[in-house]
Amino acid sequence: MGRLDGKIAIITGAARGTGETTARFFADEGAEVVVADIRDELGREVAEGIGDAAHYVHLDVREPAEWQAAVETAVERFGGMDVLVNNAAILDVASIADTDPALLREIVMVNQVGAFLGIQAVIEPMRQRGGGSIVNVASIDALEGSNGVAAYTSSKWGLRGLTKAAAVELGMHAIRVNTLCPGGGSAEMTRPFVEAAIERLQDRTERLPDRAQHPFHRGSELADFARAIVWLASDDSSYVSGIDLTVDGGWTVGKVEPGAPFS
Repeated sequence: MGRLDGKIAIITGAARGTGETTARFFADEGAEVVVADIRDELGREVAEGIGDAAHYVHLDVREPAEWQAAVETAVERFGGMDVLVNNAAILDVASIADTDPALLREIVMVNQVGAFLGIQAVIEPMRQRGGGSIVNVASIDALEGSNGVAAYTSSKWGLRGLTKAAAVELGMHAIRVNTLCPGGGSAEMTRPFVEAAIERLQDRTERLPDRAQHPFHRGSELADFARAIVWLASDDSSYVSGIDLTVDGGWTVGKVEPGAPFS
């Protein structure tokens, strides 16, 4: 038996990256999954690759009507609504001084308001099923500050606040709400900014300081995050609500400083 047998889920941003991997893990664990995204061709390929346990819907998370349609699809096609994974997000890398206010609003609309609208849309069908689990995918940027990502970071800190408020408000309906804070994510989303950073570093003539090192023995994999989301969605975490589950290999705990002693 799978840990998600009998559960019906909507996963946003599921056409690639963390969302796609999570959708596949959910199906492997026995769930039926609505693969939701705005990348229609990629999203359909993911759903078709999973098989009968998945169905693709176009979902712009900024639009309440599209949320309602996605939830209705889950209920009509699979019979209910048990799990929502708010994973859809957009990223921009720029200094505060250079951030376009219109882009800031867009980031907040997708990363924070989109999750809010999703929670609104699933409350009633989850109540009808006797409860449910909502997982809001944030980032380790929701736990600390960093240069160049003020718009993204502020939206993800807001997502953590939404989680805690929703956990308090919806707990009486046995609806659990938690935040996942991954130390990594979709390579497709970050690749343009990583490439730009490499170019900037190559143009620098001054010596860069030695950097603190990650304490773990390897970098992250999308499967690390998907497994954590499966746990939050499953009955194994039935008494867990309102937490920030950090999956980062210890990055936000502390850094291995060059030159200092360690085992």
